[in-house]
Amino acid sequence: MGLMTFLRNRAGYILVFAIGFAIVAFLVGDAINVGKPFWSANQKVVGSVDGNDISIDDFQPKVDQSLNQFKQQYGGSLNPQMTAMAVDQAWNAELGKVLLTKEYERLGLTVSEDELLDLLQGQNPSPLIKQYFANPQTGQVDRATLMNFLKSKEPQALQQSTMLQQEVTNQALQTKYSNLIRNSVYVTSLEATDEYTNRNKLANFKYVSLDYTSVPDASVKLTDADYSEYYDQNKARFNNPQENRSFDYVTFSISPTAADMAAVKAQIEKIAADFKVAKNDSLFAAINSEVKVPFTYLTKGKLDPAVDSAVFALPAGSFYGPVLSNNSYKLVKVVDTRFSPDSVKASHILIDPAKIGGEDKAVKLADSLKALIANGGNFAQLAQTYSVDGSKDKGGELGTFARGAMVPEFENAVFEGKAGDIKVVKSQFGVHVIKIEKQIGSSKVAKLAYIEKALTASSKTQATAYKAASSFLNDVKGKDFAAYAKQKGLKVAVADKIAPTQGFAPGLDNPRKLIQDAYAADQGDVLPEIYTMTNAYVIAHLTDIKPKGTLTLAQVKKEIEPMVRNAVKAKTLKEKFNSAGKAGLAQIASKLGRTVNPVQNIVFANPIIPGIAQENKLVGSVFGSQLGKVSAPIDGDRGVYVFTVDGFTNPAPIANMFKQKEGMLLSLGQRSLQSAFQALQDNAKIKDNRVKFY
Repeated sequence: MGLMTFLRNRAGYILVFAIGFAIVAFLVGDAINVGKPFWSANQKVVGSVDGNDISIDDFQPKVDQSLNQFKQQYGGSLNPQMTAMAVDQAWNAELGKVLLTKEYERLGLTVSEDELLDLLQGQNPSPLIKQYFANPQTGQVDRATLMNFLKSKEPQALQQSTMLQQEVTNQALQTKYSNLIRNSVYVTSLEATDEYTNRNKLANFKYVSLDYTSVPDASVKLTDADYSEYYDQNKARFNNPQENRSFDYVTFSISPTAADMAAVKAQIEKIAADFKVAKNDSLFAAINSEVKVPFTYLTKGKLDPAVDSAVFALPAGSFYGPVLSNNSYKLVKVVDTRFSPDSVKASHILIDPAKIGGEDKAVKLADSLKALIANGGNFAQLAQTYSVDGSKDKGGELGTFARGAMVPEFENAVFEGKAGDIKVVKSQFGVHVIKIEKQIGSSKVAKLAYIEKALTASSKTQATAYKAASSFLNDVKGKDFAAYAKQKGLKVAVADKIAPTQGFAPGLDNPRKLIQDAYAADQGDVLPEIYTMTNAYVIAHLTDIKPKGTLTLAQVKKEIEPMVRNAVKAKTLKEKFNSAGKAGLAQIASKLGRTVNPVQNIVFANPIIPGIAQENKLVGSVFGSQLGKVSAPIDGDRGVYVFTVDGFTNPAPIANMFKQKEGMLLSLGQRSLQSAFQALQDNAKIKDNRVKFY
């Protein structure tokens, strides 16, 4: 296992794209520019930043590396959301690499050779060194392994060392840049006092309200002038940070029918009968199961919870199932059970057959070492002399580990032996001489032959659904999509404001191809394919395209209709309040048939009105009003209000101004970093063609 094993184990981290680790803190997922037209870009260009093209040949390995990390972190198969996250992560790193490198050069930020040496080997090493080379038992940097890695002359080691040093350098530059930004932020005493007051000053007031729902929608006739007025007053709200598209779709179910379920049940019962009498349990399970479970000793908690408890309560030789759980049938034969250590502490000497003339010679050497150790030989010294593994510098010590941490041959040897045993085992890494130092704990384990078969639709069911979808796709072209779907008795679903690299869409579990086609279509197009989801075929229709930038009134007209209607209603409700006079809230409430509502202890920073929800404009007006005076009508989010302020309770003076400023600086500093990176993007020429490729 040696240095090459170390590299294999660590490559998933060290190969992380150049400044990914350092840049992640800067990046805000929504702050990505999307360029058009993507279809006119070079076939191999994923995007460009200030004229620097990003080739798919360079970009894809970084996406793959991120996907591998997700696999290691979360296990199992990847889903579309993870893939989209991996693509975004790689893209963000590319943006950061170009934009921040230019900033470093402009500002003259560098990392000297002495600084780099100290970050790699000094008393306070880079966080990356701590992450990659920390001893899991002590948490301290394993300096022997680190130095072996840095000094190695093997080609792969040299390449990984260079990349690691570049990563450390980039993180140090990012830290310097971050400090420059943070140190440019200052909080004055006046600002600190305002913030403190906004969070601690209390207001007591009474209000009378007329809800927008009190005016029937049918009685409100909206004009172009109404839309224009609202749009002009709220234009800043309509800045679209990136292009998005919306589509309608219909689905044709491919969930299993009653006949399908009966057929699968009959099939699994036939498999169960054969399984009970099968002579080779593991082979039979491997051939018939759609989910592969290793034929080795497992601890409780590895299977579907509905099955796990039942199986682990059974003795060896028992048969369990078929049982339907989580949409699949399970069959389990308990081949053996035993009590086994929870974890093992072991040491080993790894012999590389290639270096001593073949496997036979490696086994002979291992047997000789085993005999020496059995006769009192020093295991640690022999490990230092003969082992090719990185653990040799610690006398071959591997620490304490649980099941699943080692290759099966190694694991079986240490968990099935006993403390003090010396064993010789062959694995993919070479020949091991293993010393079982200690076994810790004891719990039941079981060797299981496991079969799982999903409850899926038959080919006939799928063919019928596909035929219906195909017919709909052919017939709907040139027609009103929603009207034709309704005519066919189909429900139209909506996916609104879908970004080009988005890995999900409402109601769709595998939407990437559909989204790609949506970004290659024109508004109003029926998309060209029948899209396959887990349990349905989908036909989609592109309904809207919202480009990056300030949207026009025509582009937001449908979206703002409820707000425009409320704005028109507000004028009517304000007239009602004005006609009720200003003699006092009680008289106004009486004339309008409403009640006076008291509100206690409201703060400016949390404008929630009990029983109503958030009303920013109302609360803001309260804190700017005089005591006892009936206000002018205020149009809020839920209705129109008039109020009188009963009183304010001012907070005690700030006890610790320094602490108040410090807390604000922490939040302000983080926002400033995000704002700085956003500003770099806003001033850069960025083209994003990722939707062509993913």
